[in-house]
Amino acid sequence: MKNIIIAAGYATRLGELTKNFPKPLLKIGQRSILERMLDDIDAIADIDEHVIISNHKFAHHFEAWKMDIGHKYKKPITIIDDGTESNETRLGAVCDLLFALDKLHIDDDIMVSAADNILFFSFREFIDFAKQKGTSCIMCHEQPSIEKLQRTGVVELDEKSRVVGMEEKPQVPKSHWAVPPFYIYLKKDLPLVLGSVANGCGKDAPGNLAHYMVEHTTMHAWPMSAGRFDIGSLDTYKEACEKFG
Repeated sequence: MKNIIIAAGYATRLGELTKNFPKPLLKIGQRSILERMLDDIDAIADIDEHVIISNHKFAHHFEAWKMDIGHKYKKPITIIDDGTESNETRLGAVCDLLFALDKLHIDDDIMVSAADNILFFSFREFIDFAKQKGTSCIMCHEQPSIEKLQRTGVVELDEKSRVVGMEEKPQVPKSHWAVPPFYIYLKKDLPLVLGSVANGCGKDAPGNLAHYMVEHTTMHAWPMSAGRFDIGSLDTYKEACEKFG
């Protein structure tokens, strides 16, 4: 299984902090956000490679990080430059994923993540869940706030955790199961992934692909066993440094 981290955004909500530097490499204490994720994922036997997708503006930062830190990981790290140089010309998360799949000729199970969260569980649990179900999978967590549900993907599940419906940013959510940006797509479903944008899938958010896949194949959702801290703004970055640094 390939671990694919989508890190090609420009993090404009963090202002000057990420004007010329990628958010995933910001430090929380002694380790960057990216390192905190990789420290967990690298120890999972199923993972055989880390693929980090960057934009052209920040790619050299990831290459320098790889030279400095990458040697501590057991699995090889590949940096992909998507060629864009501004938020206005960005490909979007789904197109970045397709770009990497095509460039590296990936024909394997993939785990896809956004690199802007501190997680309080191991991806090992998520991978074990997907192996048990034998399907592509997404994560979910209970979100009591209707306002927050209206700003994210929301899924409906049956009694066996199969996804029976998904909506992006619904005004009237049909459940309290919110979807964070972590996904597993099995090799057997890669043709659907590769054809998604050509068949009308949205390009910008990784949740667009999850929504498309739910409508075209069987998927299950793993309820997160613990929480996460989403770093989406300057205030939340400062809060993360105070709490976890």
